[in-house]
Amino acid sequence: MSKPDLMEKIVSLCKRRGFVYPGSGIYGGLANSYCYGPLGVELLRNIKNHWWKTFVHQRPEVYGISSSIIMHPKVWEASGHITSFNDALVECLECHNRFRADYLIEEKSDLKVEGKPLSELEKLMEEVDVTCPVCGDNKFTSPRKFNLLFETELGSVQDESSTVYLRGETAQGMFVAYKNVLDSMHPNLPFGIAQVGKAFRNEITLGNFIFRTFEFEQMEIEYFIRENEWKDWFEQWQELMWNWIVNLGVSEEKLRWRKHTEDELSHYSKRTEDVEYDFPFGGFKELYGLAYRTDYDLKQHQEYSGADLCYQDRVSGKKFFPHIVEPTFGVGRTLLVLLLESYQEDGDRKILSLDPEIAPYKVAVFPLVSNKEEIVNKARDVFAMLNSQFHVAWDDRGNIGKRYYSQDEIGTPWCVTIDYDTLEDNSVTIRDRDTTQQVRIKINNLVNWFSNQLFLKK
Repeated sequence: MSKPDLMEKIVSLCKRRGFVYPGSGIYGGLANSYCYGPLGVELLRNIKNHWWKTFVHQRPEVYGISSSIIMHPKVWEASGHITSFNDALVECLECHNRFRADYLIEEKSDLKVEGKPLSELEKLMEEVDVTCPVCGDNKFTSPRKFNLLFETELGSVQDESSTVYLRGETAQGMFVAYKNVLDSMHPNLPFGIAQVGKAFRNEITLGNFIFRTFEFEQMEIEYFIRENEWKDWFEQWQELMWNWIVNLGVSEEKLRWRKHTEDELSHYSKRTEDVEYDFPFGGFKELYGLAYRTDYDLKQHQEYSGADLCYQDRVSGKKFFPHIVEPTFGVGRTLLVLLLESYQEDGDRKILSLDPEIAPYKVAVFPLVSNKEEIVNKARDVFAMLNSQFHVAWDDRGNIGKRYYSQDEIGTPWCVTIDYDTLEDNSVTIRDRDTTQQVRIKINNLVNWFSNQLFLKK
């Protein structure tokens, strides 16, 4: 199927099956806001849990935190976001829609122009003959800086309130908590601070379903190291990030690393590379980012706060600022990529071949018929037994074929059917989502059977 067709099918499936709904739908919706439905929230949770297990629980030198979304406004002064967290905005003079100048240029050409000076962007817009995506006109305002931080007021009396910001990234919360982690956990270098949480950006150009939204979740680590080791750790995290997403089922042929140009580099970064995925819209775009932030952030926060943020070596007693390598994973983009990668069609059967560890349900339980009390009761017993160990779906709607197709489409790896023979031999039929092959298993062996299957699939 074509790329646009695939994207259209995924958007339709997400709404129909309860993965992602339009935000504020009963009020006509709010552009670029979404509600994750019953299956979407389970898939998100499983992605985050898998990431946390891999990069926090299985790495004893990494410590998790959960920082506040609203922090002291000086945090954002120190980080440079108030002055440097900007995009180049242009407005169409005909329809008055606003866009990022660099995106308009890149969509019209093969150029990569993010971070270039405003004057150069204006010149390039004329050279490549950029037109408005909404009305088709080619007359725009000159590019100007637009800050991405969301502002709000803190305080019950407006005149006495102060301006604060919704965090534009999760990183600053980890830098602010760095000294607390040092004092309470006493880690040796290298060590990391990790968190999963919401960030907010007043983006100019949005769209492409959940790819770019005003609010999103990040899974992020600030990894503190000695300066002379940064290249080795950068390469190690490249390998770790790549392996994590590939092991969840993403094809390596659709992934690549892309190094940021000097113009693109953020004000804090000496080197940044993105894991890009070949999306159905616009080709390769950022999935994850890996940045070498040097010691910029700790120095800035020490200067603005007055707190001593140096690390003291336990052997030499020497004090210094650690340097930082930062792997960042987008939660929503991970979900989108996994849906795109796992979607298949076999005739009129639609399948999400999700990794069983992250699938919303591990098992679905069916009574063969819903009008025979003995079969329904037995199925309820099997459901209760399995649901104590795994997340299990109950389905007694329609015929058995439609139930199989329904579970295939939401990615459930296995279906268990309780039938007339179950009442005689205490066995059930297990059907595999991907192969459609069936086996008979004794009820008292089910928990071990599924546990072994999940272990083998890892």
